[in-house]
Amino acid sequence: MDIQSASSVVLQALTQATSQDTAVLKPAEEQLRQWETQPGFYSVLLSIFNNHLLDVNVRWLAVLYFKNGIDRYWRRVAPHALSEEEKTSLRAGLITNFNEPVNQIATQIAVLIAKVARLDCPRQWPELIPILLESVKVQDSLQQHRALLTFYHVTKTLASKRLATDRRLFQDLASSIYSFACSLWNHHTDTFLQQIYAGDQQTALSSLERTLLSLKVLRKLTVHGFNEPHNNMEVMGFLNAVFERLKQFLECCRQVGPGSLCREKLEKTIILFTKVLLDFLEYHPCPFIPLIQRSLEFAVSYVFTEAGEGVVFERFIVQCMNLIKMIVKNDAYKPAKNIEDSKPESLEAHKIKTAFFTHQTLTEIGRRLVSKYFLLTEEELTMWEEDPESFAVEETGGGSWKYSLRPCTEVLFLDIFHNYSQTLTPVLLEMVQNLQGPSNVEDPVQMLMKDAVYNVVGLTAYELFDNVDFDQWFKNQLLGELQVSHNRYKLIRRRVIWLVGQWISVKFKPDLRPLLYEVILSLMQDPDLVVRIETATTLKLAVDDFEFRTEQFLPYLESIFGLLFQLLQQVNECDTKMQVLHVISCVIERVSIQIRPYVGCLVQYLPLLWKQSEEHNMLRCAILTTLIHLVQGLGAESKNLYPFLLPVIQLSTDVSQPPHVYLLEDGLELWLATLENSPAITPELLRIFQNMSALLELSSENVRTCFQIINAYIYLSATDFLQNYAEALCRSFCELLRDITTEGQVQVLKVVEIAIKVSPVLGSHMFQPVLPAVLQGIVEGERYPVVMSTYLGVMGRILLQNSGFFTSLLTQMAVEFNQEADQLLGSMIEMWVDRMDNITQPERRKLSALALLSLLPSDNSWLLRTLCTASLFSSLSMRS
Repeated sequence: MDIQSASSVVLQALTQATSQDTAVLKPAEEQLRQWETQPGFYSVLLSIFNNHLLDVNVRWLAVLYFKNGIDRYWRRVAPHALSEEEKTSLRAGLITNFNEPVNQIATQIAVLIAKVARLDCPRQWPELIPILLESVKVQDSLQQHRALLTFYHVTKTLASKRLATDRRLFQDLASSIYSFACSLWNHHTDTFLQQIYAGDQQTALSSLERTLLSLKVLRKLTVHGFNEPHNNMEVMGFLNAVFERLKQFLECCRQVGPGSLCREKLEKTIILFTKVLLDFLEYHPCPFIPLIQRSLEFAVSYVFTEAGEGVVFERFIVQCMNLIKMIVKNDAYKPAKNIEDSKPESLEAHKIKTAFFTHQTLTEIGRRLVSKYFLLTEEELTMWEEDPESFAVEETGGGSWKYSLRPCTEVLFLDIFHNYSQTLTPVLLEMVQNLQGPSNVEDPVQMLMKDAVYNVVGLTAYELFDNVDFDQWFKNQLLGELQVSHNRYKLIRRRVIWLVGQWISVKFKPDLRPLLYEVILSLMQDPDLVVRIETATTLKLAVDDFEFRTEQFLPYLESIFGLLFQLLQQVNECDTKMQVLHVISCVIERVSIQIRPYVGCLVQYLPLLWKQSEEHNMLRCAILTTLIHLVQGLGAESKNLYPFLLPVIQLSTDVSQPPHVYLLEDGLELWLATLENSPAITPELLRIFQNMSALLELSSENVRTCFQIINAYIYLSATDFLQNYAEALCRSFCELLRDITTEGQVQVLKVVEIAIKVSPVLGSHMFQPVLPAVLQGIVEGERYPVVMSTYLGVMGRILLQNSGFFTSLLTQMAVEFNQEADQLLGSMIEMWVDRMDNITQPERRKLSALALLSLLPSDNSWLLRTLCTASLFSSLSMRS
């Protein structure tokens, strides 16, 4: 492709490819796709996106096509790979200048340069790093920023390579440029601080961007560039400098008002500082030991003392908590059970932690966590009032502990409590004692504090097992709080019923269950929706507990189940409906057939809910789970659900329907449960089996359930089923047996055996194409014992239940083997007797013995001589 003549043509195609008109767009995309493998195409793209006079959208598209081409055609071994000459020219063109004016395009160019660097740097592109280092020194602000942006993406990409040779190359690079990277970072950081102290936020913002990029480079170099970073003074000097810089940047937060772009970038840089520490701790726990004391002092100071007032923000608090958590629970910092076996580094780290976490420090951290970070916020309380369902889901679902303050607070408290329970248990029990008795509804602070303390007691239930008599506490204190009906007391009612749910599997006497069910019955009628949802969750924990007794629950079943159904109708959010459905499913599962008198309303409602949830596949999964338990509870009466049930199964197991990706596993379980509880086959139930051939072709993890469904059909109505589907099923089996695991072979053969057992004539005839391989496997001595055992089971069934078919099969196989039928039979019997030990199940051993003995009445002299050998009778007598 000649660059000069092709440029205008490619430019026109790119312009058309940005069109909103599909009639213009599609042909242009097709043309560009054809050019991807043409020599010179990427040189044309380079010239286009480097031309700043062209339309931004066209240049953006040119960059994207170039970037995608690197993935497909840059490697030497790739089909239609770029020539070395063109790649050399492209590499040179990519780093000729760093003056892209559009931020988004500049970022994409930096990314594509990094992609080339991953493949070619430093061997085929040794000049890249030196050019970048020179370019970040220039005075031109734009060029300096673009070069620094590219420098970061190249460093990030090279750091991500994991082969040993690549890691050594990156370490060599890190050693050679680390001093420069540090000085570059210090320069931009000092410049930013001078400008921000001078009140020049606009200029400071530009310097802050360079500080951020240079810090990102240093993060990758520090974490991934050294095998023994603790032996490098510059690395450890940089890490120690991070703490001082963090303090300076946090102080800048006092000067920069919230909501501004500068404040946003400032917070982003502060978070990046903490990521440097967290990454270094994760990848180099032992080299981090000299930084433990300073890290703990810094984090605890800003999170748990007044030092952080007015400067800290949520994400920073989360990062500090993560830093404390990772130090507290790091296995490298814990001595071995036998002190003599401990590494010196572990002992040193443990000594530092022990010295820092004094009784006073731990007490203060524990109290601050509970009294400050466990308290419900104004935002959360507002959500409770305005959007109770979202509040309930948020509270039960939580979030990633790394990035959300509340889950992070809980995880930190649990880790500290687990490691220092002797110190913190008395502190927590004292806080509980101080809150005994009903709280004053006019004192919201006291109620929020009680909510926080009860929350902690619930989270640490297993740790407090020996220290809290929960049964007495429930009867003497908590029960009374659940009965306070004031609207403002809903905060405590909801927390107490949650608390009971946390303790129910830890320490809760079975004798108290009826009292709990009465409380649940009452709270399920609470005016507050959040309380009702939380009560339903506790109910699930109660009925799912191993000490659950159905007879204790039955007096409350009708009322509670009715209230659960009301709650299901009242909630609107998909997640909340799923939550309530899971509770309903659990109740149905535990009480089994006792649920039958009470499910009428639910049965009528589920079709409507299924229709409403067409766009919510996860909710439909919850409905399927409920239907599974409902069918099992209703037993044969579930046939009344078929008008709704069977179309649901049909949709869920049809691989041509997009929702099957989400619904298939539960749909198969529902299909199986329906068959197992069906009193008789129906045409509609039989028709669903049309979905099975495609399911068997998937060969997914659900294939075992598919075989169980097939077996259920055979047991339910062998004649109808085999007459309709055996031929297609046999074809599927023949395909499966060509490429299937040993376990899969066994599953296929068991279906054949069951079919012959239930319907000897029809089963033998319909699965006749599979049987020659079975007989051949026996004669040749199949090497897998479990497969051989199944072969013998199939053939034993035919011998006992359809001897005429066995004779015809033997005759057919004798022709194929070019042997006499008697000779083939003798070979089969000898191998059968020899492999009897492969059969481990007593009923199968008996089947084989009876099958062989059924041949004794034969008048075939050769057969009788074979059967009457002493070894055979000895074998049969010993093994039968």
